[in-house]
Amino acid sequence: MTPSLRTHRSADGARRIVSRRELLASVGGATAVSTLTHRFDEQAVDDTPIHVRIYPGPVALRAWVRYGFNGIRDDWPPPFRDARSAIEDAFDQVLAYAHERSRLEGLEARVDRGTLVRFPFSATPRSSEALFPSLETVLEVFDDRLRERNALTGSTCHLLFCWAPFNYRLGYGGTLSPNALVGNDTEGTTGDAGTVANLGATEFWDSRAVTRNMAIHETLHTFISSSVAETVGGAGCDHNLGTAVRTDDDTMRVSPMATAYAGPDEIGGGTRWHGRGCGNHDDFHHHDGYEGVDNWSYTTSLSEATLEAVTRTLEEHVDRTQ
Repeated sequence: MTPSLRTHRSADGARRIVSRRELLASVGGATAVSTLTHRFDEQAVDDTPIHVRIYPGPVALRAWVRYGFNGIRDDWPPPFRDARSAIEDAFDQVLAYAHERSRLEGLEARVDRGTLVRFPFSATPRSSEALFPSLETVLEVFDDRLRERNALTGSTCHLLFCWAPFNYRLGYGGTLSPNALVGNDTEGTTGDAGTVANLGATEFWDSRAVTRNMAIHETLHTFISSSVAETVGGAGCDHNLGTAVRTDDDTMRVSPMATAYAGPDEIGGGTRWHGRGCGNHDDFHHHDGYEGVDNWSYTTSLSEATLEAVTRTLEEHVDRTQ
């Protein structure tokens, strides 16, 4: 997946020139830049178990050209806009599910914007990561920026929208312990969670439908505890809460938590790149098998298992804070 420093092949097979400066920006490296910046206030909000704050990362110039510079003044291109809407809809689904069962009554979700997060050269701990920072490094730098801004609230999911289509170390994104769960009260943690969704990768290699699903996917990781995932789904991995349902003989429809994990572990197995881990499809909430599947579609509708797992995790969080 490592790109050439001079050219790469687009989805339609055409080969085009890519400048070194653009490449650095597109992989999320230390010199990533944004041409214009619009500031958003990052004020503390009322303590709530469902608070997601989304921070845009720098976007490559060629991507802005592709989107007609739509949203450039706010560092907010169309994929970021659609991903945020998908996240908001996902929590609407969770609360509708819970309220129909007289659970989480009175609880609301808050999804808001943070300011642009840059990745300065000085933040790169190793020269080998100047071009391709790992997930661990990106999350460490992200956490440093949040602390500098006094943005930690004790109960927030901080989500970075990254534009790094060629960063194979970052992949589609993710989160890491101990800051992987909102409300985590383990010693040394703040209760906030940090996660990254590499929307540059989903847009470049896949589709807007995958972009929406992976934004939901990486966000919900921080609202599902491993113990609840095991109780609800029979396994500690929350990817198994997702579904992969055949809509006809050769078409599979995949829900958010199964996205990047529903197909075979090979290039182009559903999403262009397969996720690491959680490969046993027999453990999924529902999986019809991928033999003979040629067409993959993606739905933002959460599986019942995912809805139940998020609801239970939020209930546990509310109980701890009362």
